[in-house]
Amino acid sequence: MRATSLAVKLTVYYLIILGGMYLLLSAYPDLRHYLPVGGAQDLISASEGKSALEAASKGDPEVKNLGQSLGWLSVAIMGALLTALPVSWVYMATRSAEEYDQSLISSILILPLVVTSIVIVVQNSLALAFALGGIAGAVRFKNSLKSSGDALYILLSVGVGLASGIGAVELAFVMALFFNYCIVLLWVSEYGERAGMKRFMSDFRPETNPDPVPAPTPPSPTEPPKA
Repeated sequence: MRATSLAVKLTVYYLIILGGMYLLLSAYPDLRHYLPVGGAQDLISASEGKSALEAASKGDPEVKNLGQSLGWLSVAIMGALLTALPVSWVYMATRSAEEYDQSLISSILILPLVVTSIVIVVQNSLALAFALGGIAGAVRFKNSLKSSGDALYILLSVGVGLASGIGAVELAFVMALFFNYCIVLLWVSEYGERAGMKRFMSDFRPETNPDPVPAPTPPSPTEPPKA
């Protein structure tokens, strides 16, 4: 029931997002040029000798004023957030209770927003990229992940932010969609499970606990001797 509820929740969510975007772009087709979408096509069709970032920059939106620029940035950040939200649901549903990390959930939601903003800032600017590298090198990150599986969620969050920052929100959406369903499938199938192993995901089919043995009845206090 837990897996079915999670799968239904994910499917309904994705159908609502896809249906809403389809209706919006069908009613206003020119709106596509002002939204951070379409960058994936430029990445896939990139010609040789050009980096992926340069190829994606060819599809820059037709923003010509401050309002359109802020709108493009807001949609990119919102797209990153809506993409990362179901990833947090998957983590909360599948992670084992022993090493459940609430801070990682915050990272899954906030990291794509931060990466999106950073990519927009340093895009097509080598000087800003080096400056960002120097700033990041001066900061010490001492928090270590509890499992290599947690690193997958961090890498996905960074990927979602990168895709959204270059104007390819659809790429981030598809990437997170397949990630979520793959995690759910691995959880349901319990792929690679062995007895006594260390678990990253919660036990999908916990063994039925045997009926507890009734506690022995304490002996009754001895009756006082009769006179």
